[in-house]
Amino acid sequence: MAGYWMVRATAASDQDAAEEYVKLWKPIAEKYQAKILAAGGQHKTMEGKDMPRNLLVEFPSYQSALDCYDDPAYQAAMVFVRKAFNRELVVLEGL
Repeated sequence: MAGYWMVRATAASDQDAAEEYVKLWKPIAEKYQAKILAAGGQHKTMEGKDMPRNLLVEFPSYQSALDCYDDPAYQAAMVFVRKAFNRELVVLEGL
């Protein structure tokens, strides 16, 4: 069963930190076979607070989605996420 990250975030408040995060994310995504299914483009928030950045990331399994988040390399990249964005991230299991 696939696993997913649903990510909602503000616009980048620190562009340099955002760029560093993207650079660090690429090898982590490869390691965990993460695929961005939706990002950018049009969206409409029907309930809750609107955020301009919305992503749906697919992993081979729910466990791999959890493992990716807990990976020390990802936790190191989180330093840059926290500098660049306010965000919400939910890990969920597919059907």
